[in-house]
Amino acid sequence: MNHLKGMHHVTAITSSAEENYKFFTNVLGMRLVKKTVNQDDIQTYHLFFADDVGGAGTDMTFFDFPGISKGSHGTNEIYKTAFRVPTDASLDYWVKRFDRLNVKHTGIQEQFGVKVLSFVDFDDQQYQLISDEYNKGVESGTPWQKGPIPLEHAITGLGPIHIRIAQFDYMKEVLEKVLLFKEIAQEGDIHLFEVGEGGNGAQVIVEKNVVLPPGRQGFGTVHHAAFRVEDRAVLDEWTERMESFGFQTSGFVDRFFFQSLYARVANGILFEFATDGPGFMGDEPYETLGEKLSLPPFLEAKRAQIESMVRPIDTVRSTIEFVKE
Repeated sequence: MNHLKGMHHVTAITSSAEENYKFFTNVLGMRLVKKTVNQDDIQTYHLFFADDVGGAGTDMTFFDFPGISKGSHGTNEIYKTAFRVPTDASLDYWVKRFDRLNVKHTGIQEQFGVKVLSFVDFDDQQYQLISDEYNKGVESGTPWQKGPIPLEHAITGLGPIHIRIAQFDYMKEVLEKVLLFKEIAQEGDIHLFEVGEGGNGAQVIVEKNVVLPPGRQGFGTVHHAAFRVEDRAVLDEWTERMESFGFQTSGFVDRFFFQSLYARVANGILFEFATDGPGFMGDEPYETLGEKLSLPPFLEAKRAQIESMVRPIDTVRSTIEFVKE
């Protein structure tokens, strides 16, 4: 069985695509590599923030569902997304940056022997920066070269997702027996799992939590998390495997930028399996990635209808020179 290769992307829900764009561009210095719509709900923006070239394993994406209410954090949810930064010293840089820009954070802490810094955005979406100082395993991406963050401290990709779950023993069984993760560490009720080459880019942190009420999905919460597979052939293997364990799946889904499979593996936990390619560079030049509304070929005939439903958002950055500070 071909193992999962690590994190592919995490998709969350925002209250405002405009504010979301400003936060990820101007505060976090991640590159908007695709401005498109939710292929299942075409009145909804879908923004993809990633590394310099939109590499698999670096994307944080957002839906902007019109009229959705605020979610609440609890158990049975993917409640926090981590981003990789190069060194421990990078976290010192980010503390100062967050303080200057009034971003709420916890200060630098240590988890499983690694320096981390948790913070939130304007929606109370939960994030963490994790240091790659001593990391081994899945390689990270390339920081946005023309963004506002000094390259030696810039975000390079996704770190571990954090899951809270009431039925921990069940979740552990899914991760180990079905998804082929291994538990490699434990701190109290918090457990660290990894897959494939391992390291920050191929880990899942699971907290057993029977105290909090179930999380409620809405803006400020994660919709689903996706793991990398090499290609369509491996994706088909995973479809067969998931269904052999009794999971209902979406079956094959062509997202144009990658190919996918979805399965709800536990209450509140939706996983996707996504191919590394084709990627985000096929329909836009590198210089202007994410600046126009990009639609997959099967939606292009509806462009006029879609453009009449989604409000314009100015995402032009190729004419702007960001000062690294």
